Amino acid sequence: MTFRDLVYQQTRRIPKGKVATYGQIARLAKKPKAARAVGVFMRANPFAPEVPCHRVVAADGSLNGYFGLQKLPKKKEMLLKEGVIFKGEKVDLSKSLWQETH
Repeated sequence: MTFRDLVYQQTRRIPKGKVATYGQIARLAKKPKAARAVGVFMRANPFAPEVPCHRVVAADGSLNGYFGLQKLPKKKEMLLKEGVIFKGEKVDLSKSLWQETH
């Protein structure tokens, strides 16, 4: 299984109402320093919505990478609809970060 496959596999596990960070997905896919690569894979995700790339956010809870700035309101709307909690424009990671189990 390639790193890309592992990234998509881990992203599929993020439940509705939760988010993961790019770094968290990189760690779960066994390449902890490859958060940027995870971002590239999310941006080019051919498996949406089965692979919910909108549930992957920056380490500080900010939204990015969702087909550029014009689509960020759509990403936020999708996350709010799923029950993700925000503080201003950032996801409240203390409440909405996915605590993965192995």
